[in-house]
Amino acid sequence: MKEKALAVLEYDKIIRLLTDQAGSDMAKEIISELRPFCDVRQIRDGLEETTEAVNLIIHKGPLPLGGFYDISDSVHFARKGGVLTMSQLLHVRYNLSIARRVVTFLKSDIPEIPAIMSLAELIVPAGKLEEDIDRCIVSEDEMSDNASTELRDIRRSIARQKDSIKAKMDRIVYSIGNQAFLQDAIVTVRDGRYVVPVKQEYKNQMPGVIHDESSTGATVFIEPQVIVNMNNELRELELAERAEMDRILGELSQGVSEHFHDIINNQKLMTQLDIIMAKGKLSVLYQGEEPGVTDDVADRLVLKSARHPLIDPEKVVPVDVSLGGDYRILVITGPNTGGKTVTLKTIGLMVLMAQTGLHIPAASGSMIPVFQKVFADIGDEQSIEQSLSTFSSHMKNIVEIMDDADDSSLVLLDELGAGTDPTEGAALAISILEELFRRNVRTAATTHYTELKKYAISTEGVENASMEFNVETLSPTYRLAMGIPGKSNAFEISGKLGLSQDITDRAKMLLDGGDIRFEEVISALEEDKRKAEEERDEAIMLNVAMKKQKADLDNKMRRFEEQRENMLNDAKARARDIIKDAQNTAKEVQAELKELNKIDSMGERNKRFDKNRKRLKDKAGQYREKIIKEVNDNPVAPEDLRLGDRVKVLTLGQKGEIIGLPDEKGNLQVQVGSLKVNANVEDIMLIEGGAMGTNRQKKVSSSYGSMYKQKAKTVSVQVDVRGKSLDEAIPEVEKYLDDAFMAGLEEVTIIHGRGEGILRSGIQQMLKKNKQVKSFRAGDFHGGGDGVTVVKMNV
Repeated sequence: MKEKALAVLEYDKIIRLLTDQAGSDMAKEIISELRPFCDVRQIRDGLEETTEAVNLIIHKGPLPLGGFYDISDSVHFARKGGVLTMSQLLHVRYNLSIARRVVTFLKSDIPEIPAIMSLAELIVPAGKLEEDIDRCIVSEDEMSDNASTELRDIRRSIARQKDSIKAKMDRIVYSIGNQAFLQDAIVTVRDGRYVVPVKQEYKNQMPGVIHDESSTGATVFIEPQVIVNMNNELRELELAERAEMDRILGELSQGVSEHFHDIINNQKLMTQLDIIMAKGKLSVLYQGEEPGVTDDVADRLVLKSARHPLIDPEKVVPVDVSLGGDYRILVITGPNTGGKTVTLKTIGLMVLMAQTGLHIPAASGSMIPVFQKVFADIGDEQSIEQSLSTFSSHMKNIVEIMDDADDSSLVLLDELGAGTDPTEGAALAISILEELFRRNVRTAATTHYTELKKYAISTEGVENASMEFNVETLSPTYRLAMGIPGKSNAFEISGKLGLSQDITDRAKMLLDGGDIRFEEVISALEEDKRKAEEERDEAIMLNVAMKKQKADLDNKMRRFEEQRENMLNDAKARARDIIKDAQNTAKEVQAELKELNKIDSMGERNKRFDKNRKRLKDKAGQYREKIIKEVNDNPVAPEDLRLGDRVKVLTLGQKGEIIGLPDEKGNLQVQVGSLKVNANVEDIMLIEGGAMGTNRQKKVSSSYGSMYKQKAKTVSVQVDVRGKSLDEAIPEVEKYLDDAFMAGLEEVTIIHGRGEGILRSGIQQMLKKNKQVKSFRAGDFHGGGDGVTVVKMNV
């Protein structure tokens, strides 16, 4: 990759953002040297690592790596027999603890992350060494008494010796005979020896060793003779303590040496994991997605809702752009400050980020072919950095590009041919694009020249795109429209800003007739595109509505099948219980009959026989109630039944409503809850309030039942009132809602379009007052948005 292109596209800023996400200095250093890869396998591996890091962060959180130390020098020093300091050992212990925490973190409750696990599984914790260092070293300049038994004993002896010396010195200091000799009644230390401050003139009166004197010479610090031996003993103990500490440091350093390979390898693995987690954190930060990559540059570059990562997320406008396939060159036109340069930089930066193994701030489904070279000549007048460039510098860059660009390159050219005579500049720009086209170079170029727009329209393999501009608000929308050249809008903008109509009319007269017609064609294309988008939105809306209706029907059918299956299973279970009970009763009665033969008394036989006969009769009555049907106290003739009558299905013991009249065999359909049940007229019983009382009422019931049935078949799930006035639309919608309510539809859609919102507002006001309406809302983004109102019926 060309360093100039990396600088122009601000790749270094992305790298700095990535560096900020890393915890260790080693990872930061490696990241700072990162450059885009050109091998598709490396790129895919890098993207896979980033995706796994994102999954882990979202599922459980980032790896507990922290800012571990670079201990390679210390470990190599220990390997050579050197003794590490307490500070160095603490750094080793910290790295060992990080390695242990990473291994523990990845033992459970993690998503599928094979690339990360392949690294983490190679980490070898050194628990014993970590514990030993932790037990022995308290801080960078303090060793614990628990480091060894001998060290603890020596320190206790030192404490006792200091107490003895202090007691002896206190007696000397507070002795009445020595008061006149001392400058102050204090005990101090010089060169590790306990001394007292003696006045210069009395130094010969205090037997002992002089260690120091004050800056004025008025005081000398004397170690009294009586504690010289005690100080010597203390010094010996302190030397013994130092020797024991050195021995312990040596043992710990030896332990580090023994784990040399594991510690060095762990550090390398943790550095790699730190880089991977930094990529994952950056992706989460700008809500990135993994793009698809291909090693065939002939494939299309597709960016969906791509956002420039260096622009404020609250302000950046996503762009959809594609390059390749049917066209190799994309000519982007539009007004100044309309977003052309940012679009170029977005294309280039997305490619560089993807080829570095980073997620890109774009929607899923984006696809990026792997380019071996990326070139960019972007004039900074309209760039993010707001610096200037000249025609000669542009040409110098383009000469370098033309010398090196080939069919594996991506070329980005900003304001091609600008900065010189427009006629010559346009001719030069077309010539450059033709040469790049001949070399099969994927190229995106921005321009203001009409000649380049015409060239893109008339040349196969070259496509137009434009940055949209809102003439009403005199501001760019920053959205990219593929397939349509941009209109200059100079006359419209001038008129909006107050320029005289006469002047703009005269300007139009001075234009070449062909140019005027070309601008008119562009306007017509834009209008056609707008209408096509509206029709597309309508088609999407209808498709979504149909899918929703189908899903609702499928759910109802599924619930029906489940309920039917449950009812059948319950019936079979009850039948099995009845049969089993009957068999048991029969066996018991048979046993009783056998016993009757053994009884001589006729009276006793008759008594038992009557008892068993009553028992069988009672059981028969129970079975008749359970498996046949209840006694029908109110039998009904088929001709007396009407749609909507409330009945009880005796074979099920359930209440329902008639939805299908009896046929010649007396079979009919009853709605029991959400189930449609087939029954015979002999198996149903009218319940209170079920039948109409008069012939007139029966006719009304039959009429309404037929009407409900017919409505359910014919009423659509949506009504379209676009293009109608509010006075025309309201009655039509009200009638439609009546039909939908009668048909039992739970949710319907009213298509009124966007427009100025008058139709939508009037209809929604009417819906608020309609008792058949339970609630309403605007359509989803893919379901028509503000152009439709979705109504829940109060059925």
